[in-house]
Amino acid sequence: MAAETDKPEKMMDVSVWRGGPDGGAFESFKAPQQESQTILDVVTYIQQNEDPSLAYRFACRVGMCGSCAMMVNGQPRWTCRTHVQKVLKDNKLVIAPLRNLPVIRDLATDMTVFFDKWTAAEASFTPTKTRHDPMAPINPETPERLAASEAIECINCAVCYAACDAVAGNEDYLGPAALNRAWTLVNDVRDGGHESRMDAVSAAGGCHNCHSMGNCAQFCPNELNPTASIAGLKRATVKAALGLRK
Repeated sequence: MAAETDKPEKMMDVSVWRGGPDGGAFESFKAPQQESQTILDVVTYIQQNEDPSLAYRFACRVGMCGSCAMMVNGQPRWTCRTHVQKVLKDNKLVIAPLRNLPVIRDLATDMTVFFDKWTAAEASFTPTKTRHDPMAPINPETPERLAASEAIECINCAVCYAACDAVAGNEDYLGPAALNRAWTLVNDVRDGGHESRMDAVSAAGGCHNCHSMGNCAQFCPNELNPTASIAGLKRATVKAALGLRK
């Protein structure tokens, strides 16, 4: 006789998007509910117990790398940090690849376009000194350094890119992550790429395509505010057009 404490597992309905670059559809699975269970735990359970061909991406599993980002019930999230009980609706989960990115297979997306837009935004440091020069002293309390520090912790997970309706409506839009990085460099006194960066972020697809809806700030797992960074870029590009530095 089974012990009185033995209870049947409570199962939930999980719809997982399956397919590739040419399209796909949702496939239904059953998964047990467990204590302190994350969405990544659910995806792993399905891959290990239901369908070993399920493709998805993850690395650290502890909320550091951002590589496990997926759409969960229509919202972009780090699946290793998202607990099932916080997002389960009517005992159902819907898990899909990140929005606004091409799909490689199933839940794994191609990040190439995301990083190409970093390049297009001139979002890389342009040194003004060589390794042989003395290290430049930086005052951490200046307004410029404070602005850069507020936006510097982006880890390229593309959650903000998936959350952005402007990206969804305009494939040429550089997106919040690339523009947020550009803003940190605008405020870095050591950087020498200001003029080319202003040209890049004010061109077609640049910062003025942002509608300031704030989805990027709402969903950023690191609690950054790309909307504020993009607003700063808008001001900076206007000043640059008037011949002012910032």
